[in-house]
Amino acid sequence: MAKFARRIETMAESAGQLHALTSSLAGGSLVSFGAGAPAVEAYPFDKIRDICGEVFSGPEKGLDAVKYGGTMGLDSLREAVRDCLLAPRGLEADIKNIMITAGGIQPMNFLCQLYIEPGDVILVESPSFIHGTTIFKMFEARLVPVDLDDQGMDMEDLERKIREYHPKMIYTVPTFHNPTGVTLSLERRKRLAQLAEEYDVIVLEDDPYREIRYSGEHLPFVKSFDRSGNVILSGSFSKIFSPGSRLGFILASDEQIAAFSDIKLCTDTCTNTMAQAIAASFFKRGYYEDHLEYLCGLYRSRRDAMLKALDAYFPACTKHTVPDGGYYVWAEVPGLDMTGMAKEIADELDICYGIGSTFYTEGNPEGSGRSTMRLNFSGLTEDVIEENLKKLGGFLKEKLA
Repeated sequence: MAKFARRIETMAESAGQLHALTSSLAGGSLVSFGAGAPAVEAYPFDKIRDICGEVFSGPEKGLDAVKYGGTMGLDSLREAVRDCLLAPRGLEADIKNIMITAGGIQPMNFLCQLYIEPGDVILVESPSFIHGTTIFKMFEARLVPVDLDDQGMDMEDLERKIREYHPKMIYTVPTFHNPTGVTLSLERRKRLAQLAEEYDVIVLEDDPYREIRYSGEHLPFVKSFDRSGNVILSGSFSKIFSPGSRLGFILASDEQIAAFSDIKLCTDTCTNTMAQAIAASFFKRGYYEDHLEYLCGLYRSRRDAMLKALDAYFPACTKHTVPDGGYYVWAEVPGLDMTGMAKEIADELDICYGIGSTFYTEGNPEGSGRSTMRLNFSGLTEDVIEENLKKLGGFLKEKLA
């Protein structure tokens, strides 16, 4: 059998960890705090059913949904991105700079195809989104971690790393960060755009959670402060519409978007036109605003239930984030090996969680994140959250006794 390309070996360990993390999305007997999917109640089934009836009511209306589409995406959905997702948050854009992608993950792959050569440095938050870092490893990039605190990526450490490593790209999830839930502050957003311009480095602003805010005020995109074209924004419809639709978008400069269009043409020709047509109608009918309000109310209650349970039932030494939105709480239990105990906890308690150490890349101190967990609250009801965190907290207290 022919030998696999070197990139497969490069990404193998991260891919294995990612498979383990995403396996909890498929269900099973475990109560999963490790998943990252919307709640079942969050899917707008009735509205999608009605939209499908209209979209497929006849050949004339349904043709756009069943034929090959343009590589850039349906104009109607690109307009929805501009008018419903960007403009209300203060970012003016032209649809010629917006491309619809196959989910929010595809933009990472496209950026690597456009910019990354083997050995190029990408600066990533520590910890960072494992799916992103796995893709970067597939392209044989060298990952260098940047410190993260409760205000997001540390700009002083970032600038030090830029000067030392001369990176090709900086990757950030600035709003309700995955895995920690923290949000990059306003001043740091401005500074990040300045650093991108000053050092001529590309920034991928990955923002799939920003609409799902439960408290605090919406902050401008990092892209809002971009004067050089070095900040590329990617977003997703997975959390606000449906992950099964596999829809996302890129906003970039004229030159970059032309290159992305070439890459996409050679990758999959076009994004799923059926899903695009349905999503575009969802926005055109004016469903989005009420749906978003419903989502935020649903998840706010679940976040609050998780925070309350962590404070009530976990060991007193536990530290955790208090996210203003998104899907995740990041918890640390000093003195316990949450990585090593994951299987025991799954076997004895039927509970699983996101193993914190898997979100740390090479370049971090050995053993980083072993006392941490990523806890997802979006997919579980309040009573299930309380019951199972109470059970897990009691187990952890016994281990510390």
